[in-house]
Amino acid sequence: MTTEQTTEQTPTPADNPLAALRAAAQARTQARATAKAADAERRAAQARPKRSAAELREIVRRGQAELHGPGWPGAAPDATREATAEEVVAWAVREFGDSIAVACSMADAVLPHVVAATKPWVDVLFLDTGYHFAETYGTRDAVETSMDVTIVDVTPKQTVAEQDAAHGKDLWSRDPGLCCALRKVEPLHDRLAGYEVWVTGVRRDEAPTRTTTPLVTWDEKNGLVKINPLAAWSFDELLAYATAHQVVLNPLLNDGYPSIGCAPCTRRVAPGEDPRAGRWAGLDKTECGLHV
Repeated sequence: MTTEQTTEQTPTPADNPLAALRAAAQARTQARATAKAADAERRAAQARPKRSAAELREIVRRGQAELHGPGWPGAAPDATREATAEEVVAWAVREFGDSIAVACSMADAVLPHVVAATKPWVDVLFLDTGYHFAETYGTRDAVETSMDVTIVDVTPKQTVAEQDAAHGKDLWSRDPGLCCALRKVEPLHDRLAGYEVWVTGVRRDEAPTRTTTPLVTWDEKNGLVKINPLAAWSFDELLAYATAHQVVLNPLLNDGYPSIGCAPCTRRVAPGEDPRAGRWAGLDKTECGLHV
């Protein structure tokens, strides 16, 4: 066989487009893995002790003056507007460096996307309660494989089976407050001990209990700074951002679930209802305890 014949018979990307796409995907995956490993190595080399509560409180004071708009407690007297989500994140990265944790329920991936745009490979904490919808776990997996973030699964001390054995089956139906404490509040509290700030996606339009959500505050319960970059966003603005940036959304958002928690404690919301009306429906409970 001549050289000319060999060349003519060698497959090209045009001959096998699926192979070309597969090779490109593998290259992207390898590039992401290399970048993630390099960032982890850099973080380990630059690690520093967590600052004291007094030092972090002073950062909160400065942040409130810099970021909050007129009318908010702690804002600078000459404040003319409230900072944007991107400005809040940029401030946090300047102040806290790598000591940042993003909390994400995987109802959507807008918050991780906003933070990762400034801080690639930031830690994204996913509270794996053991009670999530399959769609929520699918969203978590999609975020891990498609975005430049580091997913950190936060799990309770007991599995669901172990909790059933200790407290009786379906604790969520009898004492939802205790169930949330064991499967959400305590695990997150333990994990946050290693960070100086945590970032949440709490928005003021979600519920009456959240209308005064600040951009930056001191979290007394967890002993660190808490920021809410999306506090001023509406649900429509969140969806618009997701569309513009092709951000992963939990499919349940389009199936009547504007607020998504654990499957046993979340129902669809009727048109015109409060977005969080489907959480712990029929119970005197509106929050899991993470943000109160």
